[in-house]
Formats: sequence, C-alpha cells, structure tokens
Amino acid sequence: MAALAHDREAWAELIDLDTLARWMDGKSLGDGPIEHAETLGGGTQNILLRFDRAGRTYVLRRPPRRPRPESDEVMRREMKVLAALAGSDVPHPGFIAGEPDPAVLGTAFYLMEPVEGFNATQGLPELHANSADVRRQMGEAIVDGAVALSRIDPHEAGLDDLGKLDGWLERQVPRWRAQLDGYAKFEGWTGYTELPQVEAICAWLEANRPATMQPGLIHGDYHLANVMYRPDSPALAAIVDWELASRGDPMLDLGWLTATWRDPDEPNPRVSVTPWDGFPSLAEIADRYLTATGRTAAEARWYTVLAPFKLGAILEGSHARACAGLTPKPIGDALHAHTISLFDRALRRIDKPLL
Repeated sequence: MAALAHDREAWAELIDLDTLARWMDGKSLGDGPIEHAETLGGGTQNILLRFDRAGRTYVLRRPPRRPRPESDEVMRREMKVLAALAGSDVPHPGFIAGEPDPAVLGTAFYLMEPVEGFNATQGLPELHANSADVRRQMGEAIVDGAVALSRIDPHEAGLDDLGKLDGWLERQVPRWRAQLDGYAKFEGWTGYTELPQVEAICAWLEANRPATMQPGLIHGDYHLANVMYRPDSPALAAIVDWELASRGDPMLDLGWLTATWRDPDEPNPRVSVTPWDGFPSLAEIADRYLTATGRTAAEARWYTVLAPFKLGAILEGSHARACAGLTPKPIGDALHAHTISLFDRALRRIDKPLL
C-alpha cells in the first residue's frame, strides 16, 4: 500500500505547478494559482491530475513516473485524436490544450475537461446496481459508442497520419505471432506447449482473412474498463484511454469488446461488472453493432477470432517476463491463465460463430 500511496503523489515530483500556470497563461487559460490538485487513479499508469484554476476545473494527463520510450508520442497521438473528435457523436473527454514538447514539463502532456462519470468495473451506483433494465441499456450504450466511433472518417477528421492502412489486414496475424515468438528471449518462458493450438488459430485467421477492409478510426482497447458511464443514466459519459487509437477497420473494436465481454463458458471473467444480470449477451452486442453499421456476421467472425488472439499475445508478455524474474510471478501467472482462456475463446469462435 505504501508504494501505491507514493505513486499517487508522484505528480508533486513530476509536475511543477508554477511552470504549468505560466504555460496556461500563454494559452489564456485563466489566471492566478492552481488549486485543489489531486490525482485520479494511481499505480503505474498515466498520471491524471485534476485541479482548479480561476473557477474552472481541468484534468492534466501525462505519462507515468517512468515513461516508456514512446510515451511522448502516445500523448501527442491522444491529444490529436481527442481534438479531432470535438463536435462528434463519440462520447469523449473534451480536449482543451496540449503541449507536444517535453521541454516544458519533462514530457508531453495535455489538458482535458473533467468527466462526470464512473467506471462500471469499479462498482455501480444505486441506480445501476438495482435495475437489470438499466444494466441492459449500459450494455447497449457501449455498443453504440463503438458504432459512433466507426462512423468517424479519419481523412475528414485530419487523421491521415494515424497508423498505416496499406497492408493492414495482411499484417495482423504475422505481427501478433511474432510478438509471441519474441518471448523466447525471456529465460524460463514456458513457450507454446501451454498455449492452446496457436498454429490452428493462426492458420484459420490467414485462410479466412477478409479480402477488403473498411478503413476507419479504431480505439484499440475498447472494453468496459475504458468507458465511463453517467451517474444519472445508463448512457456513456466518455470513452477514455485513447493511447492505442489508430486507423484500421473499426470492426476490431467490436472484436475487442467480444474478447473482453463476459462469456458464460468461462468461470472467471477478467473484466466484468457486479451484478452482471441484465447485460446483453455476446450475440446480442454483436447483432446490435452489425444492425447499426450494416456490416455482416461473416466479417465479424474474423475479428472475433483475431481480437482474443491479439489480446492474449499481448498479455502473455507479462508471463514471459515473470518466468525470467522481471515481474511478480502471481501477476504473470494470472495473465498467463487469461491468455489461455482468450486463445480458447478464439477457438470457440472458429467452431461456433457468435451469429
């Protein structure tokens, strides 16, 4: 607990409020002192600092205490995407201003409007906890958020430099298979022997790869923990954590949602909500998305296999590092178990499509 408390106060070491105030002066964002500064969340993730200035509330977002090499570029990507979404039907935190140059505060950062909402995976308010009908509408709302995002034209939004579209479909399977292969560098990694039928999953994905894609904007990590709901209704307040946003086929967001949605065939869901009754089934969320977008069940099938394979390939990295003694073993073991369940889910989608 001491480490978590220390990390929650990391902003005091990393963000000089006087420097921030002078930067805001240059952007005509109020005057006077910055007051009531407090972090939102904690741990090792990106730092969110909520504060007041001249009667207005802001949220500053910057990389974690120990930034990754790509952290500044991630911040620049996020601020560009949020700025592009202004005025759209996509629920998102309103972008106020950003600083791409790390010289000001040590890293790139940006300011956004505060979101009045809650993360459903952290607990439900009374309105939502007491009504299965409200929870059903919550499930429908997260699908509708993905639908709204699928309708953003990256070209019209000025996002032509966000990711590479050429060969996007062809790159997917080799990219994530290579990710798995790369874990062999970690001494002690258990390898493919414990992972369910990787060759069969990859072979099916390559043999059934769609001939074409519909280019659009994708969130890249679309699931219940990355949306906030309004406290007074089942509607989305905002889609958050845009660090993986890119161009590609937006149906990948549907795939990601179905990869992380509670599956009755799996006893231990990793991301879920309590109570769960009332939320739409996997088939129902897929059907709602397809009905709204005009996409087909045949197209969706490929993405509902790709997404759990991709997510599992990412999570297995923690297990590989844990095998080498670089991360805590309990975390590595838990994520390894989840990788196995994700690959099993991919195999089930091959044998039995959602629709």
